Amino acid sequence: MFDSDPPPFNRRYLESRLAYRIQELAYGGLKPETIRRLERLGEELDGGDRKKSRIRADAMPIAGTRLIREWQGVEHVVTVAADGFEWQGRPYKSLSAIARAITGTRWNGWVFFG
Repeated sequence: MFDSDPPPFNRRYLESRLAYRIQELAYGGLKPETIRRLERLGEELDGGDRKKSRIRADAMPIAGTRLIREWQGVEHVVTVAADGFEWQGRPYKSLSAIARAITGTRWNGWVFFG
């Protein structure tokens, strides 16, 4: 479908990308005017800075987002802050540090919280 190997993302993401690609092939892609509008909006956000345009917008959830994970019968709620995360009233720089505090072992924080 994409003429390349699949990226190392989760199954749900890959399924949505495949569904979009199938629809795109069946019905056509975005209209040129829509593509131009999206490009203009992107330039407004990053000011035309090519480095900023390469940063994934979904790399970090919006501040205030709550991440919830149940671990051994206990529900853990992490709040995304502007400069990191907060769990049990304490600030953390990474989700991995929170996952380690919860489990006592090393985890990738993004994997642990799904």
